[in-house]
Amino acid sequence: MKAPGFWQQPAGTLATLLTPLAALYAAATARHVARATDFSPPVPVICVGNLSAGGTGKTPVVQSLVARLSARGVAAHVVSRGYGGSLEGPLRVDPARHGAGEVGDEPLLLAASAPVWIGRDRAAAARAAVEAGAGLIILDDGFQNPGLRKDLSLVVVDGGAGFGNGRVIPAGPLREPIDAGLARASAVVVMGADERHVAASVEVIAPEIPVLGASLQPVEAMRYALAGRRVMAFAGIGRPEKFYATLKAMGAELVRVRSFGDHEPIAPQMLDRLVREAQSLDAMLVTTTKDGARLSARQRLDVVEVGVEVSWAEPERLDQLLDRLLAAAS
Repeated sequence: MKAPGFWQQPAGTLATLLTPLAALYAAATARHVARATDFSPPVPVICVGNLSAGGTGKTPVVQSLVARLSARGVAAHVVSRGYGGSLEGPLRVDPARHGAGEVGDEPLLLAASAPVWIGRDRAAAARAAVEAGAGLIILDDGFQNPGLRKDLSLVVVDGGAGFGNGRVIPAGPLREPIDAGLARASAVVVMGADERHVAASVEVIAPEIPVLGASLQPVEAMRYALAGRRVMAFAGIGRPEKFYATLKAMGAELVRVRSFGDHEPIAPQMLDRLVREAQSLDAMLVTTTKDGARLSARQRLDVVEVGVEVSWAEPERLDQLLDRLLAAAS
């Protein structure tokens, strides 16, 4: 889905009219969150989630955590619901055997760097991960899911979108009220420039919670591959305009863009059309690695995938959180 424009407006008639439905949604979420925990794993659990619908940069944060924990000798396994996939799980994602249509695009992307388990029942998926030797579990999304005990919860917020109009779905982008969510958070990660003053809001609502600054940077090799090149880009992510801005910052000449809904499958006929369109423009066809995960091996030959990684403004602050977590678990 694409987020309605009024979700970013401070006030509006439609948001006001939808407020009663938002109150029902918030109440239902509160009841769900208050449920008893299904599983308390014998290993630490880090949750990477958000308060709003849409992309905030959670997947690159998970990848960064996997790398930092691996450097400490910790065998981190990722647990995901497998959004967009047809398989219920629990099962371990095998990139050689599974496709995005079966396990979801994000789990397939993450499986390149860590063992990934999907399951509609996250507690069952976590049990499977522990039985397979996980030394720590990273819960990809699931901040509002009570299935697992969480020892460290990082709430990722897009700096350009912030908390939107501050209202709950469907009146706004929030899955739950800001104060309710921050009451369970260990830290907030502001991804990108803090254009919507997220840090200031957190300081007012929950001053005890640290705010970590971060940004998404293209993998270094791609900078040289795209600089000065004519590029046609397509993306089906939460905020595709961020991807297009990244391409421009890399020095690419962006001649055309095509945006799709978040997680939206790209039909073979559509990709063929995009390839022909790029050829007619004498442009390189590029997309995100997340979108690339939804393409077949043959289709990926026609597209250049641009990977991103997290750059932490103060990496030592994240390391302190991880070190305290690991010390408490030892």
